[in-house]
Amino acid sequence: MNGLMPSDKALSIEVGSRKLIERPKIRPVEAFPVQQEGQTYVVLRDPTGVAPEPIMIGTGAYFLVTLFDGSNTLLDLQAAFTRRFGDLLPSEHLRQLIEGLDRAHFLYSPAYEERVRQMREEFELNPQRPAALAGLAYESDPVRLREEIAGFFRRPGAPGEIPSPRNDGAPLSGLISPHIDPRRGGAAYAHAYGELLTRPRPELVVVLGTSHYASGPELFTCTRKDYVTPLGTVATDSEFVDRLAGHYGEGDLFAAELLHRNEHSIEFQALFLAWALGTSGYRIVPILVGSFHEMVESGETPAYDIRVASFIEALRAELANEQRRVLILAGVDFAHVGRKFADNFAADERVAQWVKSEDLALIENIKRGDPDGFFADILKDRDARKICGLSPMYTQLELLRDHPGRLLLHDIAMEPQTESALSFASIAIE
Repeated sequence: MNGLMPSDKALSIEVGSRKLIERPKIRPVEAFPVQQEGQTYVVLRDPTGVAPEPIMIGTGAYFLVTLFDGSNTLLDLQAAFTRRFGDLLPSEHLRQLIEGLDRAHFLYSPAYEERVRQMREEFELNPQRPAALAGLAYESDPVRLREEIAGFFRRPGAPGEIPSPRNDGAPLSGLISPHIDPRRGGAAYAHAYGELLTRPRPELVVVLGTSHYASGPELFTCTRKDYVTPLGTVATDSEFVDRLAGHYGEGDLFAAELLHRNEHSIEFQALFLAWALGTSGYRIVPILVGSFHEMVESGETPAYDIRVASFIEALRAELANEQRRVLILAGVDFAHVGRKFADNFAADERVAQWVKSEDLALIENIKRGDPDGFFADILKDRDARKICGLSPMYTQLELLRDHPGRLLLHDIAMEPQTESALSFASIAIE
């Protein structure tokens, strides 16, 4: 971790000479408090990987960072600091903070743009999408990884044992699986992929993943790249992807392809698909789905947005021509509540009960295969729980309208340190 550790009112780091950003603007990054030697610090982390290393700053520096919106000048920032703390902020300390954050690629700047250009070029040249979180969110060694996944089945609320693969009965049309890190959501992953083991194997898996870091008008982002896992490489059906892109008339499905580089919502599904199905006999279609927040704000049903309607029509048309068994898989989570997620309350047991009650009501719409009811339920409180998988789940429901679903597990991960909570579920769709 980069040692950017100021006191509450000062900062001292080594920085090189470069043109100073006069109106700094922080990029969308994660921020969470940590305790070290009796002091409170804030860790800034960039899940997109553009800023490769997290940095730790003091609360005084973090106060300034919250004002890095691209409009405040250096004098504005110094004045705000003085009003907040009662002391003067030396210009040199402020400059060091800005230059340090810029050097680490946490600010919008020419340095950031150059870093993104290099990353895009590197990603485009690689025919595969490497496993970004192997060794971090799950074991990178195949033997230890299989042992780790087997352990998920023995957790409280998990199935208990890994079911024997079966190929009789009706295949699943859809599956909802978490995208929370597997070590916290292991029991839910066990339910989802244990269920998949007991059904006829899919031959084409359309993976709809939450795009956490998308920006701009494009709501759907594809890649032709195969997904690498420690258990082997999961092949992408690039011909299907190309046909889908050709059919879609409302944008470029590859314009933001770099989003696939570090996005975990599909990576975790590729990992568990490789575990459950191996890496042969099927292909995937990896699709990241951006936020429908603007539709929540406006109250407009997503199917009336031309970008969403056109994409669903294009994907539905391609699937209608398929002779293979198709599974539509959504890698999603549910509620994100508490102080870490900008709520003015701590996530305690009372909040957890509220989340569970509201989530289960929302899931009733999924069980009915009712996208209209699903979105209406979101609108009733303007997505107060911040459902992380809203857009992939809605897209999946439109594609599988009227297909009945069955809840396998609903769970909540509490984060006492950040006074926050996340909920997630596994749901089988017939």
